[in-house]
Formats: sequence, C-alpha cells, structure tokens
Amino acid sequence: MRRTYAYFTSILLIFFCSLLSSHAQDTVLIPLKIKVGLEVSGPGIYFSDKNILNAEGYISVDRNEKMAFTLNAGYLDYKYSQYNYKYLTKGSFLRAGVDFNLLKPKKSQGKYWAGIGLRYGLSVYNSEVPSFKKENYWGTVFSSVGTHTNWAHFIEVSPGVRADVLKNLSIGWTVSLRKLIYSGSGNNLKPIYLPGYGNTGKSVSTGISYFIVWNIPFKKINVIIKKEEPEETENEGDTGNSINQGTTTPRTNSRPRSQGIM
Repeated sequence: MRRTYAYFTSILLIFFCSLLSSHAQDTVLIPLKIKVGLEVSGPGIYFSDKNILNAEGYISVDRNEKMAFTLNAGYLDYKYSQYNYKYLTKGSFLRAGVDFNLLKPKKSQGKYWAGIGLRYGLSVYNSEVPSFKKENYWGTVFSSVGTHTNWAHFIEVSPGVRADVLKNLSIGWTVSLRKLIYSGSGNNLKPIYLPGYGNTGKSVSTGISYFIVWNIPFKKINVIIKKEEPEETENEGDTGNSINQGTTTPRTNSRPRSQGIM
C-alpha cells in the first residue's frame, strides 16, 4: 500500500512539474508603459524656414500588449506670401485615438512597435490676409481680410515603427495620412494650412513625423503564446510498381504531430 501511495504521489509531482514548465515556456512577460514623446522634425524645419513653426508632443498609455490610447497636442505658426497677397495662420490642435501593435508579443517584448494608429483631430486656428492685390478693368485694388477664428475637424491614419535604444528611451517615426472633414469656413475662404493637419490644397494631406519617446513602465503582464499544430503531411505512395502490376494500393505514412511555439 505504501509503495502504491508513493508511486501515485510521484506521478502527481511529475505531472505538476511538467505543467508548470510548459506554462512558463508558453508565456512572455510584457511591460505596460506610459509614453511621453516629442516630435523633433518641426523645430528642425523652423531653423531652415522661418515661415513655419510646428511644435508637437504626445502621451500614450498602454491598455494591453496590443493597444494603447494616445493624445497628441501641438501648436502651429504659419506664414505664406507671394506676389499679390500674404496669408497668416496660427493655432493649436489635438489628435486623440488608439495605436495598434501588429508585432506578436514574442517579437515585440514591450520594446518594439510596428503598427498603425487611428486618430480624430480637432484644430482651433486664427487666419487672416493682411494684404492682397487684385487687378481689374478699372485698375489695381489693394485690400485685406481680417482675423477669423475657426474650428476644423479631420481624421488620420498613421502607420509607423518605434524601438527602444536605451533603457526607457525609444525613437520612431510615423507616416500621416489625413482627410479633412470640415475646415470651419466656406469653400471660398478655405484656409491654406491648418494646425495639426497641414496643406489643405490636396484631398489627402500627407506628412512624416519623428519622435523621441520617454517610457515609464507601470505594470507587467504575462501574455500567453498560443501553440499551433502543423498540418499532417502524407508521403505519396510508390504508385509506379502498382501501375505496372495493374492495381493501385494507397499507402499512407502517419507521422507523430509536433507542437511549435509561435
């Protein structure tokens, strides 16, 4: 009886040890983070072109290993002039949405991000035309359009990548594709440039942004890595001899399944 009890206890210990070992191999530890980023290309452009100043930052909070909530905010001061008029606009903007990491947890490990972001944008701006010149049959007319405050709405899709380069510090870039929903003014007074959106002269505004990001880990989670069973393959039988013999004998080779970790 004692031998049976000892044998049964040993079997249970082996079973639980193998279960714990399997569980440890099938999970990965992912840190969830609060990310604070600064866009660096805007100030760089301003040093070479004093007509456009764009300052932008963002904050992001991970919901899980795949999704994060984000909020972008910034300021724009834009000037444009040509031979017959001058145009000025300045204002602030907000873009709120989510980021989705398309990398598998085993690849990302909380350090790498390659995915796509979806945003809804709101722009509050002042625009004016300090002076413009128009020639007609009676001569040349000089005039101006005073300052107007308007609200604009748009949506954005932003694929990109990001990677840790130092502890709690990462860099990355995103490509922005924006579609204007409402400019805040009529078609005849449509602004040339919008804070947070860009050039309104095209149906879709495009741009690229470069970010330096400070990461603040606040929680770690265990993410289960799913297993997949490879499909069974059957070796083709040697049908040449069967044909010569006038009969066909199917042959199958059954092979044990092996499990792989994604």
